[in-house]
Amino acid sequence: MLFAVDDHRSDEIALDDLVRRRTWSELTDRCYRLAHVWNDALGVAPGAHAALVLANRVEFVELVLGAICAGITLTPVNWHLTAEEITYILGDSGASVIVTDAEHAPVVRAAAAAAAEDGRHVEVLLVGPDLEALVAAASDAPPSPAGPAGGAMYYTSGTTGRPKGVIRGRQPTLAEQLLSAPAAGRALGMDGSGAHLVTGPLYHAAPVGFALMDLHQGAPLVIMERFDAATTLALVEQRRVRDTHLVPTMFVRLLALDDEVRASADVSSLRTVLHGAAPVSVPVKQRMLDWWGDVLVEYWGGSEGGVVTLVDAADWRERPGTVGRPIPGHEVVVTDEGRNELPPHTDGILWCRNTRVADVFRYHGDEAKTAATFWGPGTYTLGDIGHVDDDGYVYLADRASHMIISGGVNIYPAEIEQILGEHPAVADVAVFGIPDDEWGEQVHAEVQPVAGTAGDAALAAELQAHVRAHLAGYKVPRSVAFRPDLGRLPSGKVPIRHLRAPYWAGRDRSI
Repeated sequence: MLFAVDDHRSDEIALDDLVRRRTWSELTDRCYRLAHVWNDALGVAPGAHAALVLANRVEFVELVLGAICAGITLTPVNWHLTAEEITYILGDSGASVIVTDAEHAPVVRAAAAAAAEDGRHVEVLLVGPDLEALVAAASDAPPSPAGPAGGAMYYTSGTTGRPKGVIRGRQPTLAEQLLSAPAAGRALGMDGSGAHLVTGPLYHAAPVGFALMDLHQGAPLVIMERFDAATTLALVEQRRVRDTHLVPTMFVRLLALDDEVRASADVSSLRTVLHGAAPVSVPVKQRMLDWWGDVLVEYWGGSEGGVVTLVDAADWRERPGTVGRPIPGHEVVVTDEGRNELPPHTDGILWCRNTRVADVFRYHGDEAKTAATFWGPGTYTLGDIGHVDDDGYVYLADRASHMIISGGVNIYPAEIEQILGEHPAVADVAVFGIPDDEWGEQVHAEVQPVAGTAGDAALAAELQAHVRAHLAGYKVPRSVAFRPDLGRLPSGKVPIRHLRAPYWAGRDRSI
């Protein structure tokens, strides 16, 4: 029911994280048992929530699949987050259980303890002997195909700077949900006919989502704990990798390898290399195409609605910079702020229209934000600005108003601004992205100090330390500049584009 694998392949390897392995028969058995662990041993009923703070390892995939079979909502949490940030997610999601590993147990236990102080008990379960004891004692009975399907909830930004959980629409039954993943994979060029290399953190929607699409079709997963350019090339050659997902920062690091290393690498097994999550510069993509051939497939979309547009290498070569045309069942509409449709080649707000699903997603616990994001059934915006040409190809002109994408990771300035604004030396602050040759963008803060306070290197270091005490390290501003006045408009908004413009002068912000 779970995987399109014949009996003669049951003893072949399905999951390999380079430390632990699972055959197809072992994986199927463990997924069924984990469904019962979630529902029975841990008491997470269908429709209820649990969380996961776990490194890239086979148990991550098993726990996600077990959650789908159990009908529960599982939130993979970024393991870079602080205890304070994890505590917020536990409270907002209502998770009653959080599974982690020994490496991340201290911060997770601190988060659970903080939740207990607020009157909420969250059970902490470690992978390893504790989890294995529950798996061994659990029933191996398959879940009912007619039962409810579970899924994941990924956290993204809220208007106040606090992240919001995104719950995608699901099929009415487990059987229908399990059929939808392979179909989505085939539409993207993955058919399960070869190994799939996982290069990015599984707590992100794209790496785990694309991997599961391929896995359900019978593609074995090779899971890297962390991305490394040389190791990636070696695994592609050794495991005859067919499909993978990369972000532009990974392209940059692969291209930075010695010419001899790149020239000697055998990447002939690759067929579909999906990339998105961040803009890629035209020269970088062109170099990758010259090296790997026409295997790169670019997409545009988001955690909310998944993939919306797609472009293969041949079409991209004819239209450098495009993120493609809408995939079947989707449309892209461009409007002005009054929601009046605009003609081709005119930049405006990009609206994604799913013609098959009306309730594409919702923001957990925030009906107002959900309603504000939609424009009729199945039509929503990610806040991106761009245009569509005469042939229906989409081009991005700008991204969601303030969002920073660094190394494929979404960073939301409002959250950082909120923390900086709490510092007694800060009268006003604006955070945005500035160019970074390796990461695409880096976090930058423009600060208006309170009267009588010197804006100097010492204060910059103090403010960076202040953010680091409250937020994950990748959210700490890499640079801080001081201004006597940020020039807020009568509307109360900071003119971010004007502040940002000098840093991007002479450069395409799609880089």
